[in-house]
Amino acid sequence: MTTPLSPLMALLTSILGWLLWSGVVGALANRLPLPWLARSRVLWQRPWPESLQSYERRWAIRRWKPWLPDAGNALPNGVAKASLVGRDRRNLERLVLETRRAELVHLALWPFWIATALWLPPLGVLINLGFATLFNLPCLWVQRYNRLRLQQLLGRP
Repeated sequence: MTTPLSPLMALLTSILGWLLWSGVVGALANRLPLPWLARSRVLWQRPWPESLQSYERRWAIRRWKPWLPDAGNALPNGVAKASLVGRDRRNLERLVLETRRAELVHLALWPFWIATALWLPPLGVLINLGFATLFNLPCLWVQRYNRLRLQQLLGRP
């Protein structure tokens, strides 16, 4: 039987785990080729209707979206979304692909809370589930919202 971690060690190991996992996921996502992101995938299509208005009304996304950080350029060859501000078709299409990359990152980050069950008691795992959801779900919503806005600008569904 293993000795339970002190609260400080549980916190530190969770922080370190999240940082390491974020680095691994970010590095792998950064290597995904643009043509792969451009292909039509089930991941990008929702079985329910999505609209800009639903994100704006239901989630008030325009109110809090500017407060989220952009880690797109945290890794070498990464792309900060603010750097793609041109409204020409090429930049807008590239930004659509970057929203897909960011969505994949946040989908891949979220399940790390399950790994915390290896060293944390159930309450610690639940806290990590809450953390994972609180920090990834809004980012997913923003990526989907931004993609809808960009596709509207590009004149396609």
